[in-house]
Amino acid sequence: MELLFALTLGLLTACGVYLLLRARTFPVVVGLTLIGYAVNLFLFAMGRLSTGMPAVIGRAENYADPLPQALVLTAIVIGFAMTAFALVLALRAQGELDSDHVDGKGDR
Repeated sequence: MELLFALTLGLLTACGVYLLLRARTFPVVVGLTLIGYAVNLFLFAMGRLSTGMPAVIGRAENYADPLPQALVLTAIVIGFAMTAFALVLALRAQGELDSDHVDGKGDR
């Protein structure tokens, strides 16, 4: 299972980096989103999440660590805001420059 998880993280990261290196704005936004998903999965993996554990509240010998969950929830909100900002920026550049090339020159 760990090998499958590691391969999934590697594939998400590799696809995200490949899309970031494209010369168009929409693939760059999708690449940033994929890297964000990979980071979220990595945070969950580092948190050693386990099922059936009670929350921190109460008295229990073992309990679930809330830190990875809080980090991922925060990363989801920040990732959503970043994606919305990047899309608006890409749409504005498309409207003003008549090109979706990342440097604004493109092939006209």
